[in-house]
This record gives sequence, structure tokens and C-alpha cells, in this order.
Amino acid sequence: MRLGVLDVGSNTVHLLVVDAHPGARPLPAHSHKEQLRLAELLDEHGAITPEGVERLVSVIGEAVQAAEDKGCEDVLPFATSAVREAPNADEVLARVKAETGVELPVLSGEDEARLTFLAVRRWFGWSAGKLLVLDIGGGSLEIAYGIDEDPDAAVSLPLGAGRLTSAWLPADPPDPADVKALRRHVRAQIARTVGEFSRFGAPDHVVATSKTFKQLARIAGAAREADGLYVQRDLTRKSLEEWVPRLSAMTTAERSTLPGVSEGRASQLLAGALVAEAAMDLFGVDTLEICPWALREGVILRRLDHLP
Repeated sequence: MRLGVLDVGSNTVHLLVVDAHPGARPLPAHSHKEQLRLAELLDEHGAITPEGVERLVSVIGEAVQAAEDKGCEDVLPFATSAVREAPNADEVLARVKAETGVELPVLSGEDEARLTFLAVRRWFGWSAGKLLVLDIGGGSLEIAYGIDEDPDAAVSLPLGAGRLTSAWLPADPPDPADVKALRRHVRAQIARTVGEFSRFGAPDHVVATSKTFKQLARIAGAAREADGLYVQRDLTRKSLEEWVPRLSAMTTAERSTLPGVSEGRASQLLAGALVAEAAMDLFGVDTLEICPWALREGVILRRLDHLP
């Protein structure tokens, strides 16, 4: 069957169309993506602005049309942190349903972490042993740990690259004092969760997902996306420690010229690097592996698990 998963994230609205059936891996058939940057379309109270609502409704309408054009039997929509934390979320969701027909479920942060963990577990299999999974989104950082398909521990922290850039790094290039303050904030937030995970023992395999980690691995020398889905891509803490000062000294335009860095995400790369470096340091991770599957694939896999 052909399924679409509609991910309304803090950075992008992404429709992924796959051909899938129970017991088989989902095969990507089409991708429709619009960079909305919803995390930057919030007022001082965190509510989605009228402009943000208008753009969100328009982009979701386009994605629904794309899903129909590609022959999707069903579309699995969901929203993440930018909608989840907005004080006017109920109004926004009602507007989306009224104008597009899409009833948009909002995932909790823990659900995000658990579904991403499921995708990573299916990608690497049981032989990977105990997994520690890190995922940096636009609005939040998800961390999950476990040996089965459902993690033993899963948390979501408000440390997304888009959120932090908007709140902490207004200058371009960033003010060194702002970078130092953000680094301190990120490490304090992550440090509070380390004990919850360390009681389970050391992981056998540490994995990262998300565009942020993929771009950090690429600038640190990992293989290009064009080299294929199954090429192993790693990121080391040592390389991050070397890149953070360099990224701090760059403008957004300069970062956008780095290999694998898109113009739309260049502004967020430093904040993402600070979160990645802090997580790897505080969890004692020297090297992690990049997984091509993440939350969208987890949503699809969970749906397939519940088909007759």
C-alpha cells in the first residue's frame, strides 16, 4: 500500500510518501518538503502568529494535494514541538482542520523519542544491543535508551536548534558572550537527565538522527548523501570540538557554503553543534553513527505494526 506521513515540524512541513506492507521495509516513493520555520513564527508568548497560521494552512493544503496526486491510500499527519507548546494550538489545529480537512494529532515529546527509537532499532536490528539515540530537531532534543523496540527511558528537552538560535543567538556572526551563555544553558539542561539514563549502564551503540546531525557529520568528513543510504556515517566528539569554534566565528552565509549545509538551516548549525557536543560529552560518547531513519519512519512502522 502507498502511505504518506505528514510531519509538521519546527523547521519544515515534510510529506514522505512510501510503498509499504507489514514485514517489509518502507520504500520511499516521493518527498514533498516546505521550509516553514514555524519555530521562528511565534510571538513573545510562544503563540503561532497570524502569518504563521496562514503559511501553515497553505503548506499543509499543498502537501495534502501532493499526497492525493501520488496516490496515497492514507496520510498519517502529526505535529511536534512548535505546535505542541503554542498557547493557541487548539485554535491553530481547528483552523487547519476547517481549511484543509486534516485532523492534526500532536505528538508528545516522549512519543517523538519513542517513535524515533523504534525506527533506529528496526534499522540496526537486535545485534546493535543497547541503543542510546539522540535526535536534534528544530524545537527539541529527544534522547532515548533501551534494548528492546520500546525504550527503557525517553525524554524530550526544549533544546532544538531553531528554538535556541532564535532565543540566544540574534547576531550574525554570533556574539561570543551569547555563545558562551548558550553553551552553559544547554549543558545544564542535558546534565539534569544524565542520571536517568546512566542507571541502565553503558550503551552498546550510540546513534543520532536528524538533519542537524547529518550536516555536522558531513562537514566533519562523512560521506555525501549522494553516496548512498547504506554507507556508514560517523561523527566524533573530537571533530565537533574542533568545529564549534569555527562555526562560532562564521556568518550564516559562510556556513551555508560548507559541504552538506543547506542555506535554510545554516543559521541553526552552531546551536545544533553546541547541543550535539554537550550531549556527546555529558553522556561520555566518543563516536556516534548517523541513522537515515527517524521519526517519520517510526510513525510508518508503528502504523504497519497495527495493520491486520
